[in-house]
Amino acid sequence: MTGVLDVCGAMEILLQKEKADAFGNIVQEAALVIAPDLYISELTNTLWKYYRAAILTKDECVQYIKDGISYVDKFINGKDMWQEAFSEGINNNHSIYDMFYMVTARRNDGVLITNDSVLAEICRNNNIQIYDPVPKTGGHQ
Repeated sequence: MTGVLDVCGAMEILLQKEKADAFGNIVQEAALVIAPDLYISELTNTLWKYYRAAILTKDECVQYIKDGISYVDKFINGKDMWQEAFSEGINNNHSIYDMFYMVTARRNDGVLITNDSVLAEICRNNNIQIYDPVPKTGGHQ
């Protein structure tokens, strides 16, 4: 399985949030973990916000950035897919940043690993697989 990790998914693991174990396991089990190259900028910016809010120290942020980057085996060049991401942003009325992850998953038959419920729903509506660690319940037991 090829996993496409976005920063929401990575932050879940890094900060040991509710889905950290499930997301960490799927990242480890994936044959290949990929992300668009904007992942590095987005991860760095997200952790800078934690530093600015005095939630984490500079050293903690640097370590989390290094760890988050290490989760990804291969970065996909955004230059090769910006037009498609732009079109999908228009079609889905959603952030182009997120559409880069969607396009990466679609082009690589990957499973998107995200904790972003809006992005997950857009991907489901576009027939892109989403890793959902919460089993669906329903029916009669």
